[in-house]
Amino acid sequence: MIDNITPLILTFNEAANLERTLEQLRWARDIVVVDSFSDDETVEIANSFQQVRVFQRKFDNHSAQWNFGLSETGIATEWVLALDADYVLTTDFVDDLKTLDPFTNTSGYAARFTYCIAGRRLRSGVYPPVTVLYRKAGAAYTQDGHTHRLILTGEVEALRARILHDDRKPLSRWFESQQRYMGLEAQKLLARDASDLSRSDRIRRLRVIAPLAVVFYCLIVRGGVLDGWAGFYYAFQRMSAELLLSLYLLEHDFDAATAPRRRRERSTSSDELAVSGKQQ
Repeated sequence: MIDNITPLILTFNEAANLERTLEQLRWARDIVVVDSFSDDETVEIANSFQQVRVFQRKFDNHSAQWNFGLSETGIATEWVLALDADYVLTTDFVDDLKTLDPFTNTSGYAARFTYCIAGRRLRSGVYPPVTVLYRKAGAAYTQDGHTHRLILTGEVEALRARILHDDRKPLSRWFESQQRYMGLEAQKLLARDASDLSRSDRIRRLRVIAPLAVVFYCLIVRGGVLDGWAGFYYAFQRMSAELLLSLYLLEHDFDAATAPRRRRERSTSSDELAVSGKQQ
């Protein structure tokens, strides 16, 4: 099974993470990296691994990048292991891949994650399971808010071992990404009916509850206080992201509430200019 898997990785300025991820993929005969024209050492790091093939494509959205990787890079294996550049496989996970014997109706496998801060594994991470291993035939991605959703036909089973989510990029990069991601999430929440949203997304639409709830959930319910300062760091990150989303939603509310007044002001200004022009 493991000889019939090609890892596929998306990158943009991932020099802080990529080498650690690729080191755990030395078992792979072929690795495809789709890079969004990084301007750090990402491409040089990728090319230092002999089984890596690098393709560059200007980024438009995540689903388009993944679909390009699936259809335009010559992946020859039946199975694809789709990884972010900060997903680090453990020895247990690789051993799990070696023993897989999928049924004919199995289209994919979902992995759970252990979240890390500066290499320290947390008990309080809330990163959801992701279908990372799947049959290439018939697979496609669609955009879902700031991220993407994999479309498969067939059954998705669970992998036993976990993947480490260990992002070592600076905090400034995290804030930059979250500003973009939460803007897209706000658009998704505002565009969809509440009945089409998950329970967590319906809570987020309430504007004020999610930022407080997530820090309580991470620190108390998930035991983040026992992770030390790394646990607080993670909880504050999640709270900051939810606060940013709430701000985008409130900004929309303010714009909608003041739109009639702005239209009246523009209309009044136009009338005054018209009268002034006639007088001249």
